[in-house]
Amino acid sequence: MAVIWGVNFSVVKYGTQVMEPLAYNALRMTLGCAVLLALAAWRPGKRAEPRDRNTLMALGVLGHCVYQVLFISGIARTRAGTAALVVAASPAAVALVARMFGHDKLTGKATIGLALSIGGVFLVLGGTINADGAGHLVGDLMILGAVVCWAFYTNWLVALTQRVDAVQVAAWTLVGGVIPLTAIATPQLLRVDWGAITPLTWASVFYSGVLAMVVAYLLWYRGVHRIGPTRTSMFGNLQPIVAVVVAWVALGEVPTFFQGAGAATVLGGLYLSRK
Repeated sequence: MAVIWGVNFSVVKYGTQVMEPLAYNALRMTLGCAVLLALAAWRPGKRAEPRDRNTLMALGVLGHCVYQVLFISGIARTRAGTAALVVAASPAAVALVARMFGHDKLTGKATIGLALSIGGVFLVLGGTINADGAGHLVGDLMILGAVVCWAFYTNWLVALTQRVDAVQVAAWTLVGGVIPLTAIATPQLLRVDWGAITPLTWASVFYSGVLAMVVAYLLWYRGVHRIGPTRTSMFGNLQPIVAVVVAWVALGEVPTFFQGAGAATVLGGLYLSRK
């Protein structure tokens, strides 16, 4: 999950440079939704009851529509590596919301660790202003808003993942997100020059639509079911490291001092909170 999503930052950054962000996102999410619905129809498992299905679709508006609009618009405005470091705060956000909901308890060390992680994110944001100006900061803040959406979405899913199969959860939440997202993206989709789209761009749509939206999400939901939201989020610690290295090699985004300091603070805080 962490490796797939780490690489996906650079894949999405490339895709949003050749297509408008919402149009690109609508394409990859529609592809992912079609694959998940096919898996949900084929794979044996406990089906979602109508009430649970409606709840999953409603949560999908937050976890896939609002989240993805903020994520894709943010990453189009900032560095792929910086976006990954902001997303690295997801475990801290998930843990804080889990504490609010009574899903997990926070020890003294965990509280200090989460505070360090959040401080690391603000260090990254400060470095963005210093290195790239306020324009990139808007993108970073959009990514941070997406992180908050993800934290609430993940915790609201906990009870449902205990009684509904992971494929069903993934499919119906994605349906709930794709419908409004496609409506929002329609003006950009109508402006797409389909003949100018290269095979590499289609490959990026496939990667971010099938691997990132299907395979990685199924691993995520399985983790939430088996080990809980906080521990599942902790496995995302590798994600920013993969993302920064791939962005450096593929996009030429040389890591900055503030990125390194922020990454060390975020990951150190997450390690402390795990102990």
